[in-house]
Amino acid sequence: MGMPSKIEIAQKARLKPIVEIAKSIGLNEDDIEPYGKYKAKISLEVLKRFKDKPDGRLIIVTSVTPTRTGEGKTTMAIGLAQAFGRLGRRNIVVLRQPSLGPVFGVKGGATGGGLAQVLPMEDINIHFTGDLHAITSAHNLLTSLMENHIYRGNELNINIHEILWKRVMDIECRDLRNIVVGLGGELGGIPHESGFEITTASEIAAIHALSCSLMELKQRMAEITVAYDKNGSPVKAKQLRAEGAMTILMKDALKPNLVQTLENTPAIIHGGPFANIAHGCPSLVAIKMALKLADFVIVEPGFGADLGMEKFCDIAARVGGLKPDLAVIVATVKALKNHGGAKAKELSEPNVEALEKGLPVLEREVSNAREFGLKAVVCMNHFASDSQEEIDAIMGWCRDKGIPVAFVDTVFKGGEGGIELANLILKELESGQSDFRYLYPLDLGVEEKIRIIAKKMYAVSDIELLPEARKSLKKIEKLGLSSLPICMAKTPLSLTDDENIRGIPPEGYILPITNLKPSTGAGFLVAYCGDINTMPALPSKPASDNMDIDEDGRITGLS
Repeated sequence: MGMPSKIEIAQKARLKPIVEIAKSIGLNEDDIEPYGKYKAKISLEVLKRFKDKPDGRLIIVTSVTPTRTGEGKTTMAIGLAQAFGRLGRRNIVVLRQPSLGPVFGVKGGATGGGLAQVLPMEDINIHFTGDLHAITSAHNLLTSLMENHIYRGNELNINIHEILWKRVMDIECRDLRNIVVGLGGELGGIPHESGFEITTASEIAAIHALSCSLMELKQRMAEITVAYDKNGSPVKAKQLRAEGAMTILMKDALKPNLVQTLENTPAIIHGGPFANIAHGCPSLVAIKMALKLADFVIVEPGFGADLGMEKFCDIAARVGGLKPDLAVIVATVKALKNHGGAKAKELSEPNVEALEKGLPVLEREVSNAREFGLKAVVCMNHFASDSQEEIDAIMGWCRDKGIPVAFVDTVFKGGEGGIELANLILKELESGQSDFRYLYPLDLGVEEKIRIIAKKMYAVSDIELLPEARKSLKKIEKLGLSSLPICMAKTPLSLTDDENIRGIPPEGYILPITNLKPSTGAGFLVAYCGDINTMPALPSKPASDNMDIDEDGRITGLS
């Protein structure tokens, strides 16, 4: 018999009451607001109460440039937390919240896999504590207030052809990407183009993940640019007097969510902005709280080291004053073979030659971590299709390069399968401090900051700002926004803007920057590389096809 399915393992797990999990990290019953028996919100007062306590060590779990099937970063982060727990090390894993779009679409859920999961799996993957619903409501309230203002006389002189603020929903739907609203005659509103994005693409999702207090959240939402007026000046949410009502909708969503792993180690799951057009990291308030409550905090940003880790270090860590200690680079046989030229349908077949051709991508990602002054450890994540020869090739290559490496098998063995990695990390942390630094200073010009990221992280030869980006840059400079950090928006599947280009970019490759957009509430500039879709679409066979529920409420098919 094979291994039980992910949901079968989760449903058979023995969970501890959430008050016991809270107690294990020094929290009492007054510090949490239970949502049922096994999940809870943590009061923001905890951050104030523990403010003088020294921080724990901060570990980033990232990966090589990923493939469409994923490299198991979330599973690895959870498994590492379980391994630290088995070693008696007080730790908390901090993860991003799953979005309903991927849950019912291609990727499925985001709670780990096998014997390395966070629980209750069904709750976390579906409605959880309602944070994403609150973001959806706050976003759409601002849309409604803006459109009502236009209908009621448009005192702010909003240019309906330069409206930036659309609508959001947490379900994938291609038909709603571009729509026209305001139809139906005089009482139907003012006709204009609009559309829907997925909730995690909302700037409010990014703001939610960067705010550490209710008043900071309110101030950031007040600064959101919803449109430009007919003179080209920005129109902010505060001019619509929207921030107070929006903050009311968000007041509980700002509190981090406490749950547990399959082995009953504490986990905080909070925040999860779209990793293409935002920083794609768990919330700062969750990370900062965890650093006060544990000796080791394991954080998993979105995408690979070139994209997610860079944003975590240059945006989230900069805003939050964080100093990461070490980066775990998850590497898989299938990803390296894919980057070495093997096609997707061939990845289960042994191919050491293709794997070796893909190893420069792993070397690049290790180099990327070191660009930030971080210690880097490679984690070889085991999949059932890996041949021993392929495993030996990765492990041997790392050792020859002097790169610390561990073999990990947490899916099949849980925390036990991550002990080799946990011990390696402890050894590296004990050998000395990282010299954490940012990739660029904020006072550099916008174009130069983008160039530094592209050349150092993606190994391209240079960048080129296309006409639309040049036009946007002039507006950004005129508005005095040039000192904001850069948030790169590009495909995560390649070091270039073209997802079909695998491995290291060809010599002389120029990365095109198609547009620039200020996110004035979140406080960064988005640099678009190619076409970035903010409303995903369902595949021909969505994950929802396999889901069902019986009369007892037992869910099947959720992955």
